[in-house]
Amino acid sequence: MRTFARGAAEWGVECPRRPGRTAGVAMAGFRIQGPEALRMIPHPAVTLLLEFGDGRPVIDCAAGRQQRGSFVAGPGLGSGGSTRAHGENIECVQVRLSPLVAHSVLGASPADLSGAVVSLDDLWGREAARIRERLGDARSWQERFVLTDALLARRGRAGRPVDPEVAWAWHRIVGSRGLARVDALAAEVGWSRKRLWSRFRSQVGLPPKQAVKLVRFDHAAHRLVAGEGAARVASETGYADQSHLHRDVMAFTGATPATVAGEPFLTVDDIAWPGRATTAVPEPAGRSGTFPRVLAGQGVRRA
Repeated sequence: MRTFARGAAEWGVECPRRPGRTAGVAMAGFRIQGPEALRMIPHPAVTLLLEFGDGRPVIDCAAGRQQRGSFVAGPGLGSGGSTRAHGENIECVQVRLSPLVAHSVLGASPADLSGAVVSLDDLWGREAARIRERLGDARSWQERFVLTDALLARRGRAGRPVDPEVAWAWHRIVGSRGLARVDALAAEVGWSRKRLWSRFRSQVGLPPKQAVKLVRFDHAAHRLVAGEGAARVASETGYADQSHLHRDVMAFTGATPATVAGEPFLTVDDIAWPGRATTAVPEPAGRSGTFPRVLAGQGVRRA
């Protein structure tokens, strides 16, 4: 387990040694000590947190709401900068789910989450308590990852996949790092704009334009954390200028680019999620900009 210290908080971070069985799923283990409250930075994935330690994580949400223990949150958790996480002696497995597999794994559409934090007990009932007990009884982090992987694979097999057209649009957005032309997506898949927008929103949890902005922000934020200057990041990640980047970062996090560059959640990302695999999903086979009519092995369904 690698250790990362920030102020009074100390993080232990563990990664799986083997890839999981479900595409679009990435996980990491955390052991966190210290009372420092951490800003939740929006990410283009559905977040599933499975806690099993002596302490319970606490999420302070907008409007004074609070969530304790294991939870699920839709894409963009923390948008606006009003969400904080805190707690002591926390042990948990955090899973990032591509929106394309979230519905089948969770048994609920990302659209039903709408960026909110939902108790896993409310979503999964007794199964949430069973997985917590099994994770606590496991003898190692690698055993916990195997247990979590098996759980997600089983649930994913029983769930409903997304439309191939929606999957294609998401891959185009992610593959372009948020530079895809939103108006062209419908033409690429052969749907009307209204139909794509409706299906995309209901199955991914965000409208295409917001998904583009979130993916672009995520890429820019990690370049800022890597030490690149804001002017360069803005010019190379699709922003009109540095002021445009500043406004977008403020809208997503409530903080300036300089502040976001030092956020612990983003700093730990490269340790916990090497390559940030959840968003780096390869596009389906086919010529760039052309929607293939057969998407074998992509875990998507026909309308």
